[in-house]
Amino acid sequence: MKKYFLLLLCCICLAATASAEGWGKDYSAIEKRIVAPTFPNREYLITDFGASTTASAADNQRAINRAITTCSEAGGGSVIVPEGTWLTGAVTLQSRVNLVVRKEATLLFAFDTDLYPLVKTRWEGVDCWNYQPMIYAYQCHDVAITGGGTIDGNGSKETWWGMTGYEGWGWHEGMEAQRYGMRDRLLKQCNDSVPVGERIYGKGCGLRPQLINLYECRNVLVEGVTLLRSPFWVLHPLKCKNLIVRHVKVWNEGPNGDGCDPEACEDVLIEGCTFHTGDDCIAIKSGRNVDGRQPGNLSQNIIVRHCKMEDGHGGVVLGSEISGGARNVFVHDCEMDSKHLDRVIRIKTNSCRGGVIENVFVRDIEVGQCGECILKINLDYDPKEVYGRGHNPIVRNVWLKRVNSEGSKYGIYVIGLKDACNVSGIHVHDSKFKGVKADGVKLQGKSEPLDLKRVKIEHD
Repeated sequence: MKKYFLLLLCCICLAATASAEGWGKDYSAIEKRIVAPTFPNREYLITDFGASTTASAADNQRAINRAITTCSEAGGGSVIVPEGTWLTGAVTLQSRVNLVVRKEATLLFAFDTDLYPLVKTRWEGVDCWNYQPMIYAYQCHDVAITGGGTIDGNGSKETWWGMTGYEGWGWHEGMEAQRYGMRDRLLKQCNDSVPVGERIYGKGCGLRPQLINLYECRNVLVEGVTLLRSPFWVLHPLKCKNLIVRHVKVWNEGPNGDGCDPEACEDVLIEGCTFHTGDDCIAIKSGRNVDGRQPGNLSQNIIVRHCKMEDGHGGVVLGSEISGGARNVFVHDCEMDSKHLDRVIRIKTNSCRGGVIENVFVRDIEVGQCGECILKINLDYDPKEVYGRGHNPIVRNVWLKRVNSEGSKYGIYVIGLKDACNVSGIHVHDSKFKGVKADGVKLQGKSEPLDLKRVKIEHD
C-alpha cells in the first residue's frame, strides 16, 4: 500500500510539473508556427486610382477598393495610403494585399451608414449580417495592415457611439439603437438556431461595426499602426490562423471598445502593443452560446508578450463570449498600471455560454495600480442572461508566476458555480500583491483549493 501511495504521489507531481511546463516545448512550437506573410515588391498608390484628400468619402472608398482589387488580381503587393487625411467608407481587403498606411497618413472613416454595406460577420459572438466593418476581409490569405499611420473610426458621442441607445453616449430621439430590441432579437435568433442568412441587421438596427474585422483569414499581419475611436470593438480577428498583431497602439474610450479580440483563432502572436481602452484591452473569445458551440470555434495557441495595458476593464481576458472554449494561452513580460484598469487577468463566462478554458500560463507581469484584482475568475458573469442555461463552464490549469502588483482591492477573486465544482488547478507562485485593500483571496461558490506558493499579500 505504501509503495502504491508513493507511486500515485509521484504521478500527481509529474502531472503538475507537466502542466507547468507549457512554457517549454508547447510555447516554442506555437512560436515557430507563427510566420508573417510576405508580399511581392509592387506598389499601388491610391491617388493613381482617383483618391484625393479633398474627395468625398464615397469617391475615396471606390478608389481605395479599386487599388486593392487591382493589386490582388495582379498577384499581390502593397496598396499605399500616402501622407494626409483620407476620408472614406468601408474598405475591403483581398488576398496577397498589404494595406500600407504611411506615417503621417490617416484613414478617417465617415459616419454615414450608406457607406457600410451588409456583410457576413459576428457581433458579440453571434453570427449575422451587419454593417461592414471599416476594414474587412473574408476568407483571404496573406493580408496585412502596416505602415505606421493612423486608422480612425471617427467614433464619438456625436457619431457612432450614440447607437448604443444610451443618452450618456450621445443617443437622441429618432436615432437607431441596439438597446431597443435589436441586441435581444439577435440573441434569441441564435438561441432558436435561426439560419444566419435570415439574421439581417444594418440600417435601423444600431449594431455598431468593428473598426477592423478579418474573418476566416490565414497568414495575417497587423503592425505599426495606431487605431483610434472605433464605433465598437477595435481589432476583431475571427476564425483566423497564423496571426500577428505587433507594435499596434490602440486608443479607444468608447462603449464596448475592446482593443484586440481574437475570436476562434489559432496560432496568434500579440506583441509590443499598447492599449488604452473603454473595455477589455485584449479579450480572447470563441463565440457565444449556440453559435459558439458549433465546430471550429475553439481559440488556441495564443501568445501575448511585451504589451502595455493602460485603462480598460481587463488586461488579458478570456471571455465572455467563450462558448467554443480556449486553451494554450501564454502571457508574459507585460506592464499594466492604471487605477482605471480593473483587472489584470480575467476569465468570465456563465452557464449560458459555457466553454472549457484550460492551460493558461502567465508570468513576469509588473502591475502598478489596478482597480479590482490581479486574477479574477467568474463563472457567473451576466447572471441575468436567459438564453440557453445548462452549459456549465469549466476552468482548469491556470498558472500565474512572478506577477507583482503595487495596489488593488483584492489579490485573487474566484466566483465559482453554486452547484458544481468546475474551477480546478489554479496555481499562483512567487508573486507579491502589495496595497491590497480588502481580501487577499476571495472565494465564492465552489472551486478546488488554490495552489499558492511563495505568495506574499500586503494589505493597505
